[in-house]
Amino acid sequence: MKYLSLDNQKDEVLLVARILLVVLYVLFGWQKMVGFSGTIGYMTSVGVPLPAVAALVAVVVELVFGVLLLIGFYTRPLALLLAVYTLVTGFIGHPYWTLSGMDQYMAMINFYKNVSITGGFLLLALNGPGRYSIDRK
Repeated sequence: MKYLSLDNQKDEVLLVARILLVVLYVLFGWQKMVGFSGTIGYMTSVGVPLPAVAALVAVVVELVFGVLLLIGFYTRPLALLLAVYTLVTGFIGHPYWTLSGMDQYMAMINFYKNVSITGGFLLLALNGPGRYSIDRK
């Protein structure tokens, strides 16, 4: 039985993967930017040191780096940075081990979502952006 091979569509699949990986970051980075005072308030509520700086970092990483990954610019290093960012924000923003009931369940879903997305960024860092990118070589 022949297995499913995407080798002939690798560049197209990498483009779709980049789009799917960053859509969440661009969307929520934009929301963090336009609602910046609310973003600072959230950072304060979860005990992040220097909440205004953390909010600015979140906007830059999510919105700016997300758009750069979308177009395939500095893909490998940005994918690695986003992998680290995503894992760290999972620990900071979704500490399900400190909660109970439905709050624990929802935080657990979001924590492991971050873990899974981290895996996607690591695969992107390993494989690169593909032909449909500024980085193409």
